[in-house]
Amino acid sequence: MEPTVATPAPSLAMRVLHFPMTRLAIGIVAFAIASIASSFVARAIDPLHGGWPQVAAAAVTAAIFIAIYLAFTTFVERRGNVEFALPGALVELASGLAIGAVLFSSVVAVIWAFGGYQVVSTRGAEVLLPVVALAIVSGTVEEILLRGLFFRLIEEWLGSWAALALSAALFGALHLGNPNASALAAVAIALEAGIMLAAIYMVTRRLWAAIGVHAAWNFTQGGIFGIAISGGDTPGLLVPRITGPDLLTGGAFGAEASIPAMVIATAFGIAVVAYAQRRGQVIAPLWVRRRHLAAAQS
Repeated sequence: MEPTVATPAPSLAMRVLHFPMTRLAIGIVAFAIASIASSFVARAIDPLHGGWPQVAAAAVTAAIFIAIYLAFTTFVERRGNVEFALPGALVELASGLAIGAVLFSSVVAVIWAFGGYQVVSTRGAEVLLPVVALAIVSGTVEEILLRGLFFRLIEEWLGSWAALALSAALFGALHLGNPNASALAAVAIALEAGIMLAAIYMVTRRLWAAIGVHAAWNFTQGGIFGIAISGGDTPGLLVPRITGPDLLTGGAFGAEASIPAMVIATAFGIAVVAYAQRRGQVIAPLWVRRRHLAAAQS
């Protein structure tokens, strides 16, 4: 399978511009600008004290990042809109949301079965709005940056296997700065989410399903079960009592750092990778593709 890229003009300047790492550097600058623009939106909304305005700010932030991504693919990469194409988007997004919710609910079910999770009370639905906002931002922004930009361009250069390993490692490492983070938590994130989300992108070659899984995982974790999201305390509909060893519950970082999460999500991710391989969705490194092309033309 070939990656989705535009064919560069034969000039040296265009070949340099279209080299994957050049585009990655340009993309990083573009999304730094998007982050600055989003911070202005957040500061403007902040005096309104959360709730629906916070959700609106999250939606605007997601829209800014999507717009920058589309501008990047159009004007820098000179290709059409693939990752955010609308046909089939609703089905892929809904499927991703369902998968994310089911996966994390399965993690909590295992923790509950071993006595690590008990519900002691409930909260009102108003606690859901901040989590909805967080899910929108984390699902959209992180998938654009990690899968749409980093994974895709590394894959175009070094191939799918290297991109899978490097993007998963980067995703885990980025969580080391979170509250209550540890080396184990970073490894857990890399294995369970880094592999799974990249694999979903490999299968679909679009971002809708990966965004859905990511957003629903976070929303279900914090908004429904009241479990810390990647180390950050998150009030949810359910008020839990979480007890037992950290390997069972994930400790202060949350269930993402638990053995149940690592086993369930990583197994699912590996299954999706295997499915992508069977479908011929694995891309060879750039030099291998060039060698095959030269052999075919000789």
